[in-house]
Order: sequence, then C-alpha cells, then structure tokens
Amino acid sequence: MKRYSQQTRLLFAVDCIIFGFDGLELKLLLIQRGFEPCKGQWSLVGGFVQEDESADEAAARVLRNLSGLDGVYMEQLHTFSSPQRDTVERTVSLAFTALIDIQKYKQQLNEDFHAVWFPINQHPDLIFDHVAMVEQAKVRLRYKAALHPLLLELLPGKFTLPQLQHLYECVYNINFDKGNFSRKILSTKLLVKLNDKDKLSSRKGAFYYKVDKKKYNANIHSFLNFVPDPHV
Repeated sequence: MKRYSQQTRLLFAVDCIIFGFDGLELKLLLIQRGFEPCKGQWSLVGGFVQEDESADEAAARVLRNLSGLDGVYMEQLHTFSSPQRDTVERTVSLAFTALIDIQKYKQQLNEDFHAVWFPINQHPDLIFDHVAMVEQAKVRLRYKAALHPLLLELLPGKFTLPQLQHLYECVYNINFDKGNFSRKILSTKLLVKLNDKDKLSSRKGAFYYKVDKKKYNANIHSFLNFVPDPHV
C-alpha cells in the first residue's frame, strides 16, 4: 500500500449520542468504559473506524452491537479533533446523534456494555470531551426539532397528543399552550387519529394517534416549523 510520506498517523473514531424518551423524561444512553484509560468511567457509546468501513458504517455497527437495531435515525453531528482530546493517542472522533424509543428497545441492550439511561440533564461526569458532544447534540436536537418532525422517532407506535407535547416540553424545557400545540401539530397532517383512548391519565381519556409513515418519510427533511410559539 502506498502511503503519504512524512505524515502523522491518526486514529479515527465514532461516538454516538443516543437520545431516548420513556414517556416521562428525555434520556441519554451511557456505558461504562471497558478498557483503559478511564476504565469503568461513564462514556458515550463509540468505537474505532475500521479500514474497510466508512464512519457512517462504523456508527451503525456500534449502535447495532449495543442494541441489535438496524435502521435507527442517526445523523452526523460534528468532528471533534483537539490534539489533547484523548490521553493515549491522537484520535479524531466523528460524533453522531441517534434517536430511539426506549420502551421498544430497552430489553435489547447488550449487557456487556453496562448501558444505563440517564435523564438528559442529570447524567454523571463523562470521559474526554464527551460532555461537549452531548451539549452540542442537545442544541442541534432543539434546532432541528423546531423545523422537522424528527422527535416522532422517539415515540411508541401509538401515543397521545399530551404525550407528544410532554416530549417537546422535555426537549425545550418550557411549557407549551395545549390548544396551540395541538393545532400546530395536527396541521402538519403527519398524524392519524385512532379510535381507542388512553384512559389512565384522565377520566375523559385522550385519543391515541400514530404516525403516517408515508407522509413522515416524505417530510422528514422538510421545513415544517414544527414547534408552535410557547407564549401563544
């Protein structure tokens, strides 16, 4: 194999910021690192990119090995390349954000990773620059969720509008007007109203909805201004 002469070799890694919603809180999935340095400390899910794969393929592999999942919503976030970010060798990491439904996949997590879901604003200290990765991912999530319907990726197969509103309030840490939120969300035509109700939360009950997958897939990258003004 030909190589460029007089060039420093770098390690190339991926790290996955995995967000999930359990119906009550927005959470972050962390693992206990299994090797030195920082063995036993809390970390994002990650790994090194192999010679025969792209960074996207590496991130998908890492997530699949952890959860058994394929086809999870995932996107590149940012490249973290400070020379001091890893204490062993110069390592450049490409961070990815992933969204999964906790209720659907929590039983599939590989126990070898010692993975734990933490509330998004109450997680332990993290190794290296992983806190900066998480903070940047939170900012990106809020920005994109205001324009695109991607938070629907975090919900179960059927859900109520109060549950959906609670998810958005968790992401933005603000309260939305109930009527305004419902009108804005339903105006997107992405939800299908079902006949059954959730009667556990109130006497009257709230109708369940599901995502119209065809419309959702056609509009996932459209600018829908999905979030209503919280002050209206």
